[in-house]
Amino acid sequence: MRLFIRVADTGNFSKAARAAGISQPTASKTIAGLEARLGAQLLRRSSRGLGLTEAGQSFYEGAVAIVESVDDVEARVGSGEASPSGMVRVALSPAFGRMCIVPHLPRFCAQFPDVRVEFTVAQRYINLIEEGIDVAIRIGPLSDSTQIARRIGSTEYLTVASPAYTERMGVPKTVDDLVNHECIALMSRDSPRVWPFAGPDGAKEHVPQGPLRSNDAEYVRAAVIAGLGIGHNAGWLYSRDVEEGRLVPLLKAFRPAPFPINAVWPGSRQLPGRTRVFIEFLADLFAADPRLKVR
Repeated sequence: MRLFIRVADTGNFSKAARAAGISQPTASKTIAGLEARLGAQLLRRSSRGLGLTEAGQSFYEGAVAIVESVDDVEARVGSGEASPSGMVRVALSPAFGRMCIVPHLPRFCAQFPDVRVEFTVAQRYINLIEEGIDVAIRIGPLSDSTQIARRIGSTEYLTVASPAYTERMGVPKTVDDLVNHECIALMSRDSPRVWPFAGPDGAKEHVPQGPLRSNDAEYVRAAVIAGLGIGHNAGWLYSRDVEEGRLVPLLKAFRPAPFPINAVWPGSRQLPGRTRVFIEFLADLFAADPRLKVR
């Protein structure tokens, strides 16, 4: 039933199979068996993809209601005396997961030994339904109004450079000065992420240009520490380096407002207990961390 819902949501056997962790032929065979058992065609196949027949639409609506009812029971049990169990599939960015979540997972696993965690790690935007994700951890403004979000933290943005770089190239005094400096860019798809700033004259932006750019924040951090150029990214990436003297903060008067950290899940789905306790764990974890607490 869940597989059929995934096929209907994605309109694609391959995507539904990947989200379910099975092969495409297995997914097709399973749906064909379901249609044979019901004695009705549920999907309309065409060159443009898969669509629901009238019977398929009726079955889809009933299946969603049943699955949501089961998930609701699991959520209520999971928040009560029974221990949550099962797999929580989480989407998040590589550096954030490695630096801010993975080191604390032993405590979560000790507290909830029957819950398993699967991380889908990517810099790109992930479609939660197509890829079978229970919850995504996203930093920054949200754009998809069909999803449910809970703010569980926030992060400041820091502009930094190594002492060696500032000794060699000097210190920018304003955002406009950055055009005369080497700036290490974090890539988003095929373009460098714009650097946001705020100041006496309002919001400003800078498009970083320099000798290196990467789609991995930890590569950018390593380049900045090595003295290759200036970095501008979330405080959790650079704050320890600033505290320990590897990097120095720049342009303090132009820091933008903190960016939110949200737990996001599909609006069409109930939240199982295992997912709920994972979100609560992260909220408590971030609340205790000055770099990540809600501001």
